[in-house]
Amino acid sequence: MAYKAAIFDMDGTILDTLSDLTSALDHAMEQAGHRHDFSRADIAAFFGSGVYVAIKRALSVENGFPEDRLCLIGTPDEPDDCFSDEAEIDRISQIYRPYYDTHCDIKTGPYPGIPRLLSSLRERGIRTAVVSNKPDPAVATLVKDKFPGLFDFALGEKDGIKRKPAPDMVNKCLQALGLSANECVYIGDSEVDLATGKNSGLDVISVDWGFRSRAFLEKLPAEKIVSSAMELLDAIEMA
Repeated sequence: MAYKAAIFDMDGTILDTLSDLTSALDHAMEQAGHRHDFSRADIAAFFGSGVYVAIKRALSVENGFPEDRLCLIGTPDEPDDCFSDEAEIDRISQIYRPYYDTHCDIKTGPYPGIPRLLSSLRERGIRTAVVSNKPDPAVATLVKDKFPGLFDFALGEKDGIKRKPAPDMVNKCLQALGLSANECVYIGDSEVDLATGKNSGLDVISVDWGFRSRAFLEKLPAEKIVSSAMELLDAIEMA
């Protein structure tokens, strides 16, 4: 059955947000008296599971936690030796969130071909949505500014809704679209997105231009990986 909707992750999938994420996290860490010289590559490894987990990973690295185990932080397999001071993570989060909400679109822009991809899907009668672990105010701002009129639904991290990879956010999206899981496909760039699709009962297409490398995705393993917006369009249409 052809897909009736394509549901997208945001960071690393439709938008290159790394520069603004890096500036915001370094700002919050500096204001809180912590290491604040993280690179885009560092930030790519930190994000994917929401702000709280990203800050926890940054603080863990500051304290010598090995980077090759970062992806375990924020999962059921989280190691006991990662940073665990919840009050400090919350304190930094309170600095980060309002700063990022007002600085989220300074250097951020769509990946090549994404706006045209979205227009092509809609021309074909395929509905489009965003479900992201990015804070909801930033999701709303970026959808409005970068993709005007191109999404039927957008949802970011909100209190009271379990973040991805729990299925709750996707279920809200399905309800709003009036569609079932087998009528939709989820598109993302990380292990969180693969788990989100599995937990929600959706097929998943992974993109290799985002926060995780193709080699990383292949080891997961991701069943379907694409390298361009045109290839992604073909993968959605050929379902």
